[in-house]
Amino acid sequence: MSKQTFLKGTLILIIAGFFTRILGFINRIVLARFVGEEGVGLYMMAMPSLVLVITMTQLGLPIAISKLVAEAEAQGDNKRIKKILVVSLSITAALSILFTPALILLAPLLSDTLFTDSRTYYPLLAIAPVVPIIAISSVIRGYFQGKQNMRPAAISQVLEQIVRISLIALLTTMFLPYGIEFAAAGAMISAVIGELVSLVYLLTMFKIKKKMRVRRNFFKSIKSGKDTFYSLMAIALPTTGSRIIGNIAWFFEPIVVAQSLAIAGVATAMATKQYGELAGYALPLLMLPSFITLSLSTSLVPAISEAMAQNKLALVEHRLQQALRLSIVSGGLAVVILYVFAEPLMQVMYGTSNAAIFVKIMAPFFIFHYFQGPLQAVLQALNLAKAAMINSLIGSGVKTVLIFALATRPSLGITGAGLAIVIGIMLVTLLHFATVLKVIPFTIYVRDYVKSAITIVLSGIGGYLCFEYIFTNISLSVKLILGVIVTTIIYCSLLLLFKLIKKEELQRIPIIGGYF
Repeated sequence: MSKQTFLKGTLILIIAGFFTRILGFINRIVLARFVGEEGVGLYMMAMPSLVLVITMTQLGLPIAISKLVAEAEAQGDNKRIKKILVVSLSITAALSILFTPALILLAPLLSDTLFTDSRTYYPLLAIAPVVPIIAISSVIRGYFQGKQNMRPAAISQVLEQIVRISLIALLTTMFLPYGIEFAAAGAMISAVIGELVSLVYLLTMFKIKKKMRVRRNFFKSIKSGKDTFYSLMAIALPTTGSRIIGNIAWFFEPIVVAQSLAIAGVATAMATKQYGELAGYALPLLMLPSFITLSLSTSLVPAISEAMAQNKLALVEHRLQQALRLSIVSGGLAVVILYVFAEPLMQVMYGTSNAAIFVKIMAPFFIFHYFQGPLQAVLQALNLAKAAMINSLIGSGVKTVLIFALATRPSLGITGAGLAIVIGIMLVTLLHFATVLKVIPFTIYVRDYVKSAITIVLSGIGGYLCFEYIFTNISLSVKLILGVIVTTIIYCSLLLLFKLIKKEELQRIPIIGGYF
């Protein structure tokens, strides 16, 4: 088993996450070009239901598996690792059998009554088979992450996106003559096939890398796995509670938005289009940099769990400091680029800049979103998943109430929904941070955060001036690329000048690391 260090494992996931997000955006661009804003709206209205069912099926087990496998690995207990796998696979298999038919049977009620758009029925049906596939994949990913071997999970993510993007144009084109809802269903089918190919790869790698025979005495391991079950549930239930809360809020989000916009006097088709612009165009762009913080979060859980098992509190703080610093470094660049180049980005990517206003309003506040993942991972690794769940509940409740309060105002409409989303994100992040400060020693280096703010402002001004006054008489696409490159160069130069990136971190980057 090829175990990586915290930074190396994070770097592998960041590289994979970068390619996955780029491919994901190509996927969304293709989808937007073929089915338009209304089709994307149907796609995005069905997606929260899927994510909610998957969350309930996984039951928070990936995090629990990662944490417990890391602890067992630190103690050299291979028998416990086998029990963790056997019990986890049994739980997810049973829940898949329960929830997959439930999604299919409830599809008419969801589409006709709650979403107020009966056309979401076909995308919901098309995506249902992916539930058991993702459930099994998540168990295997948790195992590899607990072993601190991030390569299989990273490669499987890229593979899934390659397959999906290879099929989406074909399937949407094939189904489009039957109606926009069938084209959206075709996009969902491409996602199912992509996840299936990813699972086949993970199973192959698991068979090659594992050091135990999972099928031998499988049922005996289940019967003797009572303690393992309770250990998994102690972590998984609060973790899945946080996710269920978030996903229930996301599930109700299009419903509350649709109903609120109806109260504000917006027609159903227009409401679907506006929600497609917010949830299908603006939010994915704003969340693009989160692949870095997601990679940090994934690596943090086993790394901190291992450090806690060995009682190394100083290492726990060091890992958290690294994660937060890398979060603000990567998130800061995203904020600059998204805020300064919102309109040309949307125009070049989607052929319309209608959603640019959402990006400009929400981008400055999304720095809190980039902090949230690592903070939640630390809470989970410290057995504080229950506190994270309570924080998520508070944030989701406030967000849902604010969506209704703001989006029902004709003067705000869909913009009110965007404001409510960022307020919810900020609240949860601040609550997570306050909880972390209560339980582990942590020093806040104010000077570094001031330097980061200066870097963000100066690179934003430099990029804007070059885009508006230097790069003229060229196509918008080339102008945008040059503007982003200049902004990135200014930003990275200031990071090095202010020493916001450490030398040892640069040395771990492939190819360029040897120059530092």
